[in-house]
Amino acid sequence: MPDHATSPEPGTASRRQCVVLVHGYLANKLLLTPLAWRLRDRGYRTDLWGYRNMWSSIQVLAGRFARTLAALDADPRIDTLHLVTHSMGGIVGRAALDAYRPRKLGRFVMLAPPNRGSFVATAMAGSLGRLLKPVAELSTSADSLVNSLPVPADVEIGVIAAANDALVSEESTHPAVPHEHVTLPTWHTGLLFRRDTAELVADFLASGSFAAAGAAAAAGPGAPRP
Repeated sequence: MPDHATSPEPGTASRRQCVVLVHGYLANKLLLTPLAWRLRDRGYRTDLWGYRNMWSSIQVLAGRFARTLAALDADPRIDTLHLVTHSMGGIVGRAALDAYRPRKLGRFVMLAPPNRGSFVATAMAGSLGRLLKPVAELSTSADSLVNSLPVPADVEIGVIAAANDALVSEESTHPAVPHEHVTLPTWHTGLLFRRDTAELVADFLASGSFAAAGAAAAAGPGAPRP
């Protein structure tokens, strides 16, 4: 069974723009379906990429994802390749872009990403970190994998956080590079099912800004944080 499944191209002007969606830890591609359909309604082609091995290091998953990006980058039917990720999927995306940078790379939207680690992962790292490598790699420790990975500074990045996130703090969602940021009144996984999430994502992919979706009051350019 392939690791990714490509949807049919919609018959609109932006059908040559492909959005690759990546899910988070202990999740699956089905959770991405509502967001993918809404992006298709906005004219984007969507590709859902998933992984089943929850024991593998993020770097191993990123290597597999990088190969998928390389294949899509070589697809003559695609002009632009965007990334939209949820939770740990954003860290897999960061690591994959460090291994392979698509020539057709467009914009990168992260939903509830633990860019500076997860306090839950930190609490569980001592007991489960040896068995479940991503748990240790997502800790808030300064020397953890997530805090050691480079963040692509030359890519337009948009971050959508959840106000009621029980896994990732709002502070941790900010990458240490310039970015746009907005917080929605929902929970960690709830972001995937909201219509306004899809609208924000689609507008950022089109313009590099969340303001187009009427979020100017809540969203603003992020700044590198120490």
